[in-house]
Amino acid sequence: MKKIGILFGMENSFPGALVEHINARNIDGLRAEFVETGAVYMDRAPRYSVIVDRISHDIPFYRAFLKHAALNGTVVINNPFWWSADDKFFNYSLAMKLGVAVPRTVILPHKKHPEGTTDRSMRNLEYPLDWDAVFAYVGEHGFLKPIDGGGWRDVYHIHNRMEFFSAYDQSRDLCMTYQKAVNFNEYFRCYVVGQKKVHIMPYDPRKPHAERYIQNPPAYDAKLLKRVEQDALKLCRALGYDLNTVEFAVENGIPYAIDFMNPAPDADLNSVGQANFDWIVKEVADLAIAKAKWAPRLPELRWASFLGTDPAALRANQKKYAPKKKAPTVKEKTGA
Repeated sequence: MKKIGILFGMENSFPGALVEHINARNIDGLRAEFVETGAVYMDRAPRYSVIVDRISHDIPFYRAFLKHAALNGTVVINNPFWWSADDKFFNYSLAMKLGVAVPRTVILPHKKHPEGTTDRSMRNLEYPLDWDAVFAYVGEHGFLKPIDGGGWRDVYHIHNRMEFFSAYDQSRDLCMTYQKAVNFNEYFRCYVVGQKKVHIMPYDPRKPHAERYIQNPPAYDAKLLKRVEQDALKLCRALGYDLNTVEFAVENGIPYAIDFMNPAPDADLNSVGQANFDWIVKEVADLAIAKAKWAPRLPELRWASFLGTDPAALRANQKKYAPKKKAPTVKEKTGA
């Protein structure tokens, strides 16, 4: 019997609905359940063919358990090795390389020294920092946010230098990014599942959390929605995430990728609404079932295979995302 395990924390609606949806299909030789684990033994493989991870970003023990599971052939949604290595500033740099619009962003040194370090640990750091250059690049209207944060924790909306330094002084030893604000007209939060399916949800981050998903949105330009869909897929395929949300703020018709490091995205019925909830439950169930049908497979024992960056895959991505060559002009052909 192959098992699909759901690893979760405080959330209630999504994990149970996912288990019920998978089991209601009555697929021979396949069952879903909540993961249960105690001490993890290095010579014992977990009993799950697939694990859907909703909580390991908060629990180091679970993250180590999932890496061990992946080493022994369990398919983990999402890849715990890449998730451990990822950060928001890398995401923004990657988006720029892929040709996806992203606001100007800088990464900043810690306001307070990380625990166990002193001034002598920072001898490679420019001091004083050239703040004029930072504000010339980003501007004075922006967002200060942690490099690996989530759930809007420690995020500050900045309108001037005074607000910036007040917020920066409160950032403790967190590593922060400072990003130019987008004066958006439209805002979208997109579920991306299996690097194939995209569900675009009109969203307003300025509203209270339970009211952010717009239930009766206006009609949007078809070309804009198509670009949002294509950019969301491009980012998730490059990052290797099978489950993610990608957020776009649209200014003057340009969708700027704001946040796309959400490998355990909000899927609570009470916040996303029934229609969005039903979509994500079905699509994640489809994904987990499909992966369970060919699991387990033992991965190649090298780091690149765990990250999904083996040379063959890298060459394929480089070819896929390479700029298209322009046809030579008559002058170039003749040398005239």
